[in-house]
Amino acid sequence: MTTAPTAERLSLLLGLGVLMAATVPRYLAGGHDTRLTLILMSLAVVALVAGFQWRLLAEAQRRRLPGLVKRLALCWVAGVLGMGLWHLLMSDWLSWQLLLAHGATLGLLLHALWLWWQGEPGSADRL
Repeated sequence: MTTAPTAERLSLLLGLGVLMAATVPRYLAGGHDTRLTLILMSLAVVALVAGFQWRLLAEAQRRRLPGLVKRLALCWVAGVLGMGLWHLLMSDWLSWQLLLAHGATLGLLLHALWLWWQGEPGSADRL
């Protein structure tokens, strides 16, 4: 069964790519060359799939994408602020690289939950 790509799916895929890119400084600072290589190869695959998904999007879905990307950016800001507050209250301060990676993860999770709760056409049953 083949389903047409949706703007929600592409926004989640873009969020995954940014999340993977947000982990790069952490691996650079830690000297984890093998993990860095793997994450960069995975990021290239995600970017390739996102490009294919973009080409397959219907025009109506393409018009919806900028609004979803703005919502994703808002979720990233909330994620970084939320993780900053969490680490400020619950642990010793950590590096900005770890805060960026954790904040991007929380932001993507918030975006996915927002799509699911809102129940936009094609979001919950086709993710």
